[in-house]
Amino acid sequence: MNRLTQMLGIERPIVQAPMGWIARSQLASAVSEAGGLGIIETSSGELEVIKGEIARMRALTDKPFGVNVAQAFVRDPGIVDFIIGQGVKFVTTSAGDPTRYTRQLKEAGLTVFHVVPHLAGALKAFDAGVDGLVVEGGEGGGFKNGRDVASMVLLPLVRSHTDLPIIAAGGMLCGRTMAAAFALGADGIQLGTRMVSAAESPVHANWKNAILAARETDTVFLNRQGPGPALRALRTAKTTRLELEPGPNMLAEFGRATDLYFGGDMEASIALSGQVAGRIDAVRPVKDILDEIMADYAAVRAGLPA
Repeated sequence: MNRLTQMLGIERPIVQAPMGWIARSQLASAVSEAGGLGIIETSSGELEVIKGEIARMRALTDKPFGVNVAQAFVRDPGIVDFIIGQGVKFVTTSAGDPTRYTRQLKEAGLTVFHVVPHLAGALKAFDAGVDGLVVEGGEGGGFKNGRDVASMVLLPLVRSHTDLPIIAAGGMLCGRTMAAAFALGADGIQLGTRMVSAAESPVHANWKNAILAARETDTVFLNRQGPGPALRALRTAKTTRLELEPGPNMLAEFGRATDLYFGGDMEASIALSGQVAGRIDAVRPVKDILDEIMADYAAVRAGLPA
């Protein structure tokens, strides 16, 4: 137990990333049941579907879970009222200004963590009154800041400026990376790519197999100069082309996202992925993943030199 597990009411300081269309009840309930914290996404914008996913979460687990608000992708002005109305107790906010929703969420009694890619974002979130931070290194998958900073640099930098609880994201995979994150100032870790490849992940086997086949060099960082967000994804013919010749609207490339996510057409859209894909070699159940992380963490910690 540490202050993060106590704050969130969970057994293990492991949080599942809120990936659009993927972070729904099937995966999130498995994470919560295994002692971590499952997160339901809203970045797909399908709020009526999300309402059903939250109801299914309560049918699948009585353990704590949370919801993410990715502000750049969910523009429904009623999103906070929607989340409060669902009885959710923990929220992460991302891809936007932490002052936008923090006060309203906290006044309703929710715990709020904001996702930050750099120190300036962390300080702004601190001033906004958040309860904690998700500090996201540039080696992670998904939508990123174009001026990316690796977790090895970012975590201790943010920790040196705040005592808020920190969840480390980007490069997190195993007990060894958990131990490293804790040494750098984190209180927990967030798993994204590892959860995409988990047995309970709803994505097509083609995507999972592409992760298993990937080397540590098989991701691309797209759209660094904008407009819009940058992102890290698996290398495919499509993303290699976009790396060399970015289009005018990167978000338009997600128009057929579900054909990739659930249909298995790896060229239909962009398969977001972190560099840890190069270390994943098997599709495994969520519980096994979390069990192994905790066992490996204990072994690594015990084996560290004095």
